[in-house]
Amino acid sequence: MTRRSAEVRLDSLLRTACQVIVERGLANTRTADVAEAAGVSQALVFYHFATKERLLAEAFAFAAEQDLARLDAVVRSAADPLEKLKKIIRLYAPTGRSKSWTLWIDGWSESLRTPALNRVCRNLDLRWKEALTGVIASGCADGTFDCPDPKGAAWRINALIDGLAVQAAIHDRGVTRRQLTDWIRLAVAREIGREPAELG
Repeated sequence: MTRRSAEVRLDSLLRTACQVIVERGLANTRTADVAEAAGVSQALVFYHFATKERLLAEAFAFAAEQDLARLDAVVRSAADPLEKLKKIIRLYAPTGRSKSWTLWIDGWSESLRTPALNRVCRNLDLRWKEALTGVIASGCADGTFDCPDPKGAAWRINALIDGLAVQAAIHDRGVTRRQLTDWIRLAVAREIGREPAELG
């Protein structure tokens, strides 16, 4: 197997693993399930991932990196801080039956028992918070926002959205999408000294 074909196969295995994890959940996904879904031997799965825990952690990171790539594109864009913040909220806020949120929530839960997954979750989560902190700080620097503690604001905003995402995922009809959007805009507006309508 050439290095290039190994990389292609690894990429394919990670995509397949993500699909299996969304269907079965992290705790119920076996290397045999991923091998079967990918149409490869279990030995090949272990060639790329020494343990089931490593497979799950790398598959989770692979899926999360897709979200983070979109986040990075917003942060690097030439948009002003308010526009960047609005785009980040749209990216991060829960919408319907999002597979991405299902995977994140499952990842948080399983990371309580799996150290490798815990490290991945923590690092990926910090990247969201750091990006949001940077955008808020840059808005404070140019006078767009009035926020004495950009880092604290970013953590509080993330915590609110995380909590609402769990509620939306578990209690399907408990909160409408409109309510989620309104509550998030209200909380963010209070943190940055703007009006909720400006975040629409």
